[in-house]
Amino acid sequence: MKRTSTFLAASAALLLLLLGAAASPALAPPVKNIVLVHGAWVDGSGWKPVYDILVKDGFTVSVVQEPLTGLADDVAATKRVLAQQTGPCILVGHSYGGAIITEAGNDSHVVGLVYIAAHMPDAGENEGALGKRYPSDVSKDNIIKKTPDGFTYLDPAAYPAYFAADLPREQAEFAARAQMLTAGAVFTSPITTAAWKTKPSWMLVAGADRTINPELERWYATRARSHMVEVAGASHSVYASRPKEVAALIKEAAQKAQP
Repeated sequence: MKRTSTFLAASAALLLLLLGAAASPALAPPVKNIVLVHGAWVDGSGWKPVYDILVKDGFTVSVVQEPLTGLADDVAATKRVLAQQTGPCILVGHSYGGAIITEAGNDSHVVGLVYIAAHMPDAGENEGALGKRYPSDVSKDNIIKKTPDGFTYLDPAAYPAYFAADLPREQAEFAARAQMLTAGAVFTSPITTAAWKTKPSWMLVAGADRTINPELERWYATRARSHMVEVAGASHSVYASRPKEVAALIKEAAQKAQP
């Protein structure tokens, strides 16, 4: 009798376990396509450390090379890459790239948005005006220079300290000399439809950012109700200096932002 009771109890426990497993849906597989968008005064090559981590972990990663000639041009360049995606994707933007993904993120392929030390304007807003809410050291110290035809760049001598303070000095100096000149008009062009209003978003705040004030990054995330993480001591070049943390946030978005 004792053996029979033990058998019945074990059978009941197994049945409950099986019923519980059936009632709990399996965790959906992560989104596998990632599209990375760079910001002003850099190009897509800075994403290489993040790219390497994501590819190693099984993601298909595309890097947009926008021309930085105007917001409409840069959004169009991003949409060309989005059109090549074979399924849902996570769209990631750094710095001014945040404005680009806010507009381009309305594309049907995009199921989640990740902002890396980035601007996050609403419809009718532009990042130049928003930057005055919490001025950055770059703007206060006037290190932005402009060419006669309206393209901007950062003073190369100041670039390492203001844009890439936690990168090796030689790497930061190379970035200063390799920076892509950026049309001044991109900073005053308004957003028409903000994708973060209808799609989930994540924000990584660079705690020691001197190009976008970290307070502005926090304000953006709070307003959009984004999932927010902060990397203490990270410069504006956090995507290059702290790729593990950046990749981890992107992977979190890929797991949670389901189609």
